[in-house]
Amino acid sequence: MTATTSRRHLLTTGLGLAGLAALPALAQDKFPSRPITLVVPFPPGGSVDIMARQYSEPLSRVLGVPIVVENRAGAGGSVGAQYVARSKADGYTLVVSSQSSHLANPLTQPKIGYDPIKDFENIAILGRQPNALVVHSSLPFKTFKEFIDYAKKNPGKLNYGSGGVGSMGQLNVEMLKVSTGVFTTHIPYRGGTPLITGVLGNEVQFILDNLVIMLPHIQAGKVRALAVAADQRLPQLPDVPTMAEVGHSELNLTSWTGLAAPAGTPEAVVQTLYKAVRQVATSPAMVANLKDRGVIVPEEMPPAAFEKMMADRMVKFGAVVKRAGITAE
Repeated sequence: MTATTSRRHLLTTGLGLAGLAALPALAQDKFPSRPITLVVPFPPGGSVDIMARQYSEPLSRVLGVPIVVENRAGAGGSVGAQYVARSKADGYTLVVSSQSSHLANPLTQPKIGYDPIKDFENIAILGRQPNALVVHSSLPFKTFKEFIDYAKKNPGKLNYGSGGVGSMGQLNVEMLKVSTGVFTTHIPYRGGTPLITGVLGNEVQFILDNLVIMLPHIQAGKVRALAVAADQRLPQLPDVPTMAEVGHSELNLTSWTGLAAPAGTPEAVVQTLYKAVRQVATSPAMVANLKDRGVIVPEEMPPAAFEKMMADRMVKFGAVVKRAGITAE
């Protein structure tokens, strides 16, 4: 009798009682078999938090277990990201990642305590958010070219805002400065909500940041979008050109929100989560939901391709950080 035949025999006879007793434990090993926690490393109400909550219910239905959203805010997303990096690598504690927590912070905070690629299994993109060059509606320039011409003729007179020193909003504008040769002054805010207030109040004259947070104010005419970082014009802003159309395709970089697990999470678990995200992301309801919010529906990008994109951007923005001497303490 072979070893395989012997095992089967034990499971079908009285001699297999010990094996039968082990069956419930084997069933519990099937992933997932209990609630999954999505850690949002930002306060409730922000774009990352909204994305997490948009996905939690449909992911719960696909995976067949509850999905719990837990906000662990602090240090621009670093607290929550570090918490997940140090969690058990079993797929039950995940982080809703972003370019803040997994790009800007690691580049500008050398002692952050985690590596965005080595310490995580970066699973899938939940959505891509176009960045937009947005100016206050009271300003005279109506086009990207007029804005750049004015900035060049008036160095230092235009202030730009961001969500803080070392934030993606700052890195985006620093890349703009490299590409166009303009000089502008940085006014950092403590997060996205104060930044919006500053832009609407004309405390800062422009931002180059996540379009989603500004879209309602653009549509209301309070601020003006001069260019968007997207592959093509957006249906919500059909008259606003892309960065490529205004001659700066190197600025055509969208932001992303993703899903990541601790490094060492089993490949089968990663693939299960990836397939579940893809099923939700491509459903008609989610496609419509994302588009209504100005979010680009994520293309198919397996974990390996996702990590390559992250590594490429680390190099690109790393050069910007080094040139500008940006350090967030």
